[in-house]
Amino acid sequence: MRHLRVASMVVAALAATGASAPAADDNLNDTQKLGRSLFVQSCGVCHLKPQLTAVQFAPVLSKESLGGQEDVMRQVIANGTPRMPGFKYHFDQGQIAAIAAYLKTVPAPAAAAPAPAAKRENARDAD
Repeated sequence: MRHLRVASMVVAALAATGASAPAADDNLNDTQKLGRSLFVQSCGVCHLKPQLTAVQFAPVLSKESLGGQEDVMRQVIANGTPRMPGFKYHFDQGQIAAIAAYLKTVPAPAAAAPAPAAKRENARDAD
């Protein structure tokens, strides 16, 4: 009951500030919405940046992660990697499949812009 009350207050606060979910969220089915919720709750601590100046500990995930293969995504989520814990004892197979289904809706991040060319040390002397 307490969680419902807290969730209601958060929704009311977001509505009061005019914040809204991205339009793409309207296209998610119930499984993908569950996957998004589980992802934010358990995976976001490493795979999302909480703020612009924060360090991100793990790669950004998208529909192109692991070659875009949903079955491989489910295996990695369940069993982990040397640098990531597995979640097969935390989530059931349906929840793991929901996370993978959600990841298949996340667009790939834009390629990073090339770094500007370094200024020459003696640029003033060339003038």
